[in-house]
Amino acid sequence: MGKARLHSIHIHPVKAFRSLSLREVDVEPWGPAGDRRWMLIDDGGKVVTQRQNPSLALAAAELLPGGGLRLSAPGAEPVTVAVPAPGGTVPADLFGTKVEVVPAEDEAVHAWCSARLGVAVRLVHLDEPAARRPVDPAFALPGETVSFADGYPLLLTTTASLDHLNSLIAQGEHHAEGPLPMSRFRPNVVVRGTEAWAEDRWTRVTIGEVVFRVAKPSGRCVVTTTDQDTARRGREPLHTLAAHRRTGGRLLFGQNLVPLSRGTVRVGDPVETV
Repeated sequence: MGKARLHSIHIHPVKAFRSLSLREVDVEPWGPAGDRRWMLIDDGGKVVTQRQNPSLALAAAELLPGGGLRLSAPGAEPVTVAVPAPGGTVPADLFGTKVEVVPAEDEAVHAWCSARLGVAVRLVHLDEPAARRPVDPAFALPGETVSFADGYPLLLTTTASLDHLNSLIAQGEHHAEGPLPMSRFRPNVVVRGTEAWAEDRWTRVTIGEVVFRVAKPSGRCVVTTTDQDTARRGREPLHTLAAHRRTGGRLLFGQNLVPLSRGTVRVGDPVETV
């Protein structure tokens, strides 16, 4: 087995939109720069994700200088949105947790997003990630915060574990759905050069110049069954994960990370683990 390396980097400028691949990214205490600083909420203030609306997989967001976005989707003219002015927050419900957010100032942007989903939504911004949302205290150290990611600043996966999972899918009743691409799991960092499931044993990961604490394994949801290119859903990988990777009612793939230092990670960086 060769030395482990960083295989790829992915961010999601708008939570639940398709991922954006990068060659390098600055790591902030709450996650990769530009990752999940925007999300959609419904009329009741609840987050809208691919769990409810898989068609979000077809929407894309390009980062603009200063933190703004260029939004695009099939059959629609792109729109741009600027970071809203500070203040003027409204409460949002992110999986049962209240978070103060700032709505985009251009009503045309909200209309564009609503038209894509066929339901009224608003695009909101996380203005102060250092203060707005703590990491789950059951798995956090004091002062740790997170963006609009599901629960932790970064998600790590490995190519070896995906290869092994795909070999299991190939042997099962839904084999025609495989092999699955890594995009199904929406990671931030993907590591190559390890053994399958080696990440289960890690407690600390160093990627290039940045050190991360392994907080907990990632329990997977229905989003992983959504083809990120077509928005169609199947049975895998949850069917196979349920047979081979079930722990305490959770279906596991990948590890949640919390940065212990700032810095830049780059594709090809060495990966050290303990």
